[in-house]
Amino acid sequence: MKDALIKKCLSLVLLLVSLSLVACHLKGVNAEPRKPCALAVPANQAYTGAYIDFGDTEDDVTLKAIKDFETLVGKHQAIVASSSNWGKNSFPRHNVEIITDYGAVPLIYWMPWISRADWDDHHIDRYTLCDILAGKYDDYLSRWADQARDFGQPLLVAWGIEMNGDWFPWSGFFYGAGAPAPNGAAAGFAGPELYKRAYRHVVDQVRSRGAKNIQWVLHVNSGTIPPEKWNDFPNYYPGPDYVDWLGLSGYGQQYLNDTWWTVDDVFISTCKELTAVDPNKPIILAEWGIANFPKAGNMGAWIAEALRRIPAECPQLHAAVYWHERWQNSDGSWSNLRVNATAESLEAYRQGVASTFWRDHPLCAEQPHD
Repeated sequence: MKDALIKKCLSLVLLLVSLSLVACHLKGVNAEPRKPCALAVPANQAYTGAYIDFGDTEDDVTLKAIKDFETLVGKHQAIVASSSNWGKNSFPRHNVEIITDYGAVPLIYWMPWISRADWDDHHIDRYTLCDILAGKYDDYLSRWADQARDFGQPLLVAWGIEMNGDWFPWSGFFYGAGAPAPNGAAAGFAGPELYKRAYRHVVDQVRSRGAKNIQWVLHVNSGTIPPEKWNDFPNYYPGPDYVDWLGLSGYGQQYLNDTWWTVDDVFISTCKELTAVDPNKPIILAEWGIANFPKAGNMGAWIAEALRRIPAECPQLHAAVYWHERWQNSDGSWSNLRVNATAESLEAYRQGVASTFWRDHPLCAEQPHD
């Protein structure tokens, strides 16, 4: 009896030792750092991605929300987007880890403000382009860059987005607009020139910290507001050394009394204009979508047409990030851009992204060296 008990104890000890060795081995494997990697541009394809209603500050990222969206649309996401507001004074490590562990590349809208609510309520530019250029926020930029570098995985970063509109504090509209730049008319227009200088400063500061895993997105809006020559896309281009992707916000109707923008208005003509800025850069629809206003037009048909025509008529496009969100406006109306706003819109989206053109996982290329 005692011998049998001893044998059972020995067997149990050996089993526990074996399991411990296996666990240690697995822990060691998982603890190995991932190899340096850069996001590759897919040949004859485009990445599919989404921003998935991550809350008022656009940064409440959860794995459940991402997986629920994947189930909803029937496709894994290659890119998942969220915001990083300067007011939080930190790199969004938790969010990018969730996205990367899911198997997607994070697209970060890096916004030089406290928050949208702060801007809407107070209309104060708390991080002026002039202060950025003067180095006032270089310590923050360095800390953010160090954490991005240490994260080590591929990141897409769009700093100061939609600068050719009039709704963000960093827009050229608020910095002299079409007046001659201080160095004279030959130097360009005041608003776009100051934005470009600030953009270059931010990129230079981040790169100086060795954050080679970042690819930079110059993110414009499809419609220039005000629609004047000084506000055209090329005036904001900081140069090929500072841009890896040309980004575009392309929306159909978003608000009840808004215009019904056609696919030609939003994508086809705009894609040609953006391609002309730099024909050697890939294009990413960094935001795209349409709200459900049945009296104005058919949301599902619009989505189906966009997903059908873009691959053939915008060959420079290699990624698209749908804006899956719903919000209430001050007039009581709702802007519902979620792909499942209607059964028809959901089916149109599911069928569209099911095409092999829309790639569901990121491709890895060797990270560039100095």
